Amino acid sequence: MTDKPSKYKLAIAMPVLNEGKFIGRTLEQVYMQDFPMDQVEIILADGGSTDSTREIAQSFKNRFGSLQVLDSPKRRPSSGRNLGIKHTTAPYILVLDGHSHIPDKHLLSSVVELFEQTGASCLCRAQPLTPPDINEFEKSVALCRASVLGHKPGSEIFTDYTGEVDPTSSGAMYRRSVVEQIGYFDEDFDACEDVDFNYRVHQSGLKSFISPRLKVFYYPRSSLNGLWRQMVRYGIGRFRFARKHSLFSPIQWLAAAGVLGFGLLLVLSFLSTPMYEVFKTLTAFYLLVVILFSVFLALKEKHFGCLIYGPLIFPTVHFGLGFGFLKGALERYIRK
Repeated sequence: MTDKPSKYKLAIAMPVLNEGKFIGRTLEQVYMQDFPMDQVEIILADGGSTDSTREIAQSFKNRFGSLQVLDSPKRRPSSGRNLGIKHTTAPYILVLDGHSHIPDKHLLSSVVELFEQTGASCLCRAQPLTPPDINEFEKSVALCRASVLGHKPGSEIFTDYTGEVDPTSSGAMYRRSVVEQIGYFDEDFDACEDVDFNYRVHQSGLKSFISPRLKVFYYPRSSLNGLWRQMVRYGIGRFRFARKHSLFSPIQWLAAAGVLGFGLLLVLSFLSTPMYEVFKTLTAFYLLVVILFSVFLALKEKHFGCLIYGPLIFPTVHFGLGFGFLKGALERYIRK
């Protein structure tokens, strides 16, 4: 990373892969910000898109101070983020995905203002999954994921809190000096690279600040298959994070133990009538909890899609995360 002064105030690092459906909207929302576009640099790191992502991005070429579309051969968000950081000298770096929805025109000005007002090294944001143009299933995914049964308690991803905070789950904007102090994103991670990076920010004692002014909406998965793949990736990433930092993560271990126990009981239920009764009872109890919570969520949020889809979404989240965590552990064991 060069130390020469930058003519740009703010850089946006954007790792993308096949974001043709969303990238135009996201870039248009950046362009419409109440912030001088000649002071904005966008580095889009493309992991080999086979759709219209690159062409759409290139159509915005002359709207910003600089827009670079770079090849990201490793295809991972971690390497894409690093490419963005390495190709800018701007003092402030915002990480933004290609499928984001920016709710107002003040995000970029708020980023710069809060960095300068708070003296923070890292700014954090809520990332709810409820942009305005989602369907019934997607909104159900968003509401289930934001609930206590679908997300880690204590995370700031869905909060409106303002103040200093542990950035581990929500950091997304950094002074360039942060990377010079703690290093880049760990490219061994295909998911949870942000959790690892933000944990290192926190361990370094750098000040982090969160504000609802920085909120950015993300699009939820639009199918159970897509949600399953996402949760498996998260599970693998969570295992790597826990192992790298020698941390015990009770929720992830519980999900992994649940998947392992379910599989073991399923096999034993074919061999033993008592084991079949245990398997049947525990499965029925789990499904009852999921169904009752789905009813509660539907009534609380006045969204009855949760009643229909919740009993499918919650097991997908729980078993996907647990399976991914076990897969990460198995891959580590095989590599030894």
